[in-house]
Amino acid sequence: MALQLKQSLTLSQQLIMTPQLQQAIKLLQLSRLELLETVQTELETNPVIEDSVAEGDGDERGFEAETTPELALAEVDPREKMREELDWESYLSEYNKGWAESPYEPRDTPSFESVTSSKTSLHAHLLWQLSMSRADDLQKDVGLHIIGNLDDDGYLKISIEEICGITGRTEDEVLETLSLIQNFDPVGVASRNTQECLLIQARFQNLEGTLVEKILLDYMERLETKRYDLIAKSLSASLEDVIHAVSIITAFEPKPGRKYSDEETVYITPDIYVFKVGNDYEIALNEDGLPKLRINGYYRDILNSRAAMEDGTKQYIQEKLKSAAWLIKSIHQRQRTIYRVTTSIIKFQRDFLDKGISHLKPLVLRDVAEDIQMHESTISRVTTNKYIHTPQGVFELKYFFNSAIQCFDGDSVSSETVKELIKNMVKAEKRAKPLSDQELAEMLKKKNINVARRTVAKYREALSILPSRRRKNPY
Repeated sequence: MALQLKQSLTLSQQLIMTPQLQQAIKLLQLSRLELLETVQTELETNPVIEDSVAEGDGDERGFEAETTPELALAEVDPREKMREELDWESYLSEYNKGWAESPYEPRDTPSFESVTSSKTSLHAHLLWQLSMSRADDLQKDVGLHIIGNLDDDGYLKISIEEICGITGRTEDEVLETLSLIQNFDPVGVASRNTQECLLIQARFQNLEGTLVEKILLDYMERLETKRYDLIAKSLSASLEDVIHAVSIITAFEPKPGRKYSDEETVYITPDIYVFKVGNDYEIALNEDGLPKLRINGYYRDILNSRAAMEDGTKQYIQEKLKSAAWLIKSIHQRQRTIYRVTTSIIKFQRDFLDKGISHLKPLVLRDVAEDIQMHESTISRVTTNKYIHTPQGVFELKYFFNSAIQCFDGDSVSSETVKELIKNMVKAEKRAKPLSDQELAEMLKKKNINVARRTVAKYREALSILPSRRRKNPY
């Protein structure tokens, strides 16, 4: 059988991810800060695109993208003219003669770093104390390795044997330096576990030999489970004395390095605002700080002119022009999509806006996708890292999508509603007799919600609520 080559035509459809389409998808899932960073990068690298707000000239020939009135980017009056040049020499001589005639005496001003506040880190705070202590060079060498191996909570994350191997010192020398550092501020830093940390703080307050030290030494497990009665029985002490000792222990700091954490608070800037106007809700996109992009008229005039131009230069301008135009279109498309998705979510979750979290309805991506005729993947990208300000608070858009919990009457409620009910039940429980997961499940069944005990336990853990045996405080 002979082999032969043949040519044939086949018609097929397939999706090709062009660079422009990839950019549009990427912009869709960016957060507000990431979008600003992307736009700023484009402004710095692409000379064809410019920010009309920053330019402030009267050129109205910028790129016009199709936008709805609700989605238009922040408007700037392009007819605003620059003020005429002032005669500064005349101004100085007429209105400010005293300043103009006095000789200027330069003076030293403090640096910017010296007038701005900076938070001291735990590492720097301990190194300062080590340098100011009476430790010799040997102890300071070991102390550097100890301080350098502390985590953010102030705990030592390396063994004594490893420190001995690194520094070449004996175990006694390392332990001596460790004991010195553990009494630095904050007391208990460089501990190897929680028990040692609390013991150091107790002994620092001259509580050696007291009930506090005995509980920390021998009854940590019972202390964690709040079995105060068993502790009192084992120590042959009264329950009141044990409770008083426990109140002292709970005043200690289990994470000494916490107050020196260098983590900065991240503030959320909502992407969408929802306001109640009369009996309806209005949606407004947060365009504050977003540049109003346009095509630079100078480069467009170059392309439209018939002046001679090198092929490489013309091609470069054309490529940058296409890149800028597509970026502007993608940003407008992103804003339109966010607006449409938010409108659909508001329609489904109207009861939530009116009455609160307990009235949040079950919702999945498919519901919104079918409502606005988009793909589920697009809805998923739009709701990623986007936040909405509502009369009920600030939430991530993904918060409104949750699974359904069946009710006995055939209806359903959202999982977030069940979590809110569990939180309120735990908040109202008696401290001497906290509700178990089974009791919570039975209470939910009385509210027509069919939920198993293990589901209650899962939601309770998601809410960072301790189990009933650890919430118990009978005294």
